[in-house]
Amino acid sequence: TTVSQHPLFSGDTKMLLGIKMPPYFDGPHYDRAAAVLNKFSSLVDYVASINTIGNCLSIDPVAEMPMIRSKGGFAGLSGRAVKYTALANVKKMREVLVNDIDVVGVGGIFSGQDAFEMILCGAAAVQVGTCHWTEGPKCFDRICQELKDIMQGKGYNTIDDFKNNLKEWSKEGATLSRAARMKKKQEDKAKTEANTAKKSVVGAENQIMTAILVVIIAALLADKLGIISV
Repeated sequence: TTVSQHPLFSGDTKMLLGIKMPPYFDGPHYDRAAAVLNKFSSLVDYVASINTIGNCLSIDPVAEMPMIRSKGGFAGLSGRAVKYTALANVKKMREVLVNDIDVVGVGGIFSGQDAFEMILCGAAAVQVGTCHWTEGPKCFDRICQELKDIMQGKGYNTIDDFKNNLKEWSKEGATLSRAARMKKKQEDKAKTEANTAKKSVVGAENQIMTAILVVIIAALLADKLGIISV
């Protein structure tokens, strides 16, 4: 209530206010969080879901110690390991929040497909953290291009064409997905075989060129030594 009365969050010049949400694992937790947030829908513009999964520990087996110094090695888990928890939280938060509050998908986004899945679950936008840390700012253009390629392949013109449109599981969908995986597997196999064949041809050509050079050099040496006349 105090925050909502602040000049920055009221009037025509209202500043956007977002809340970083912790990861939830039980149904009632989503409902309780949404009950509070929905009361302040005029104040809260979006939620970023999820924050790191707390109290995780990574061990350095060589040094036999935690990977980091702070808090005895305990820290928040992020990156690819949290993607599926993040997807579930984005999906559930989109279901229980009023439409005035957007959901930003956060956690494990490394590709255009990751972004596509987040948006499909209801995310209005996505946040890229760990990937930017490891790959650098070039990851943004790559992810955007991969997302555009997916949209083009599926016939989507805008984000709204598929946002928050996750379909129910079905046998037909599973069959379609299985066929797509088999097709990609065959295409990858054919590509690998083609590359192997190409390398074999190049290798054979190099061997022939080497043999010709050896013959030429041998003939020149023989001519110089008077063994043969070229």
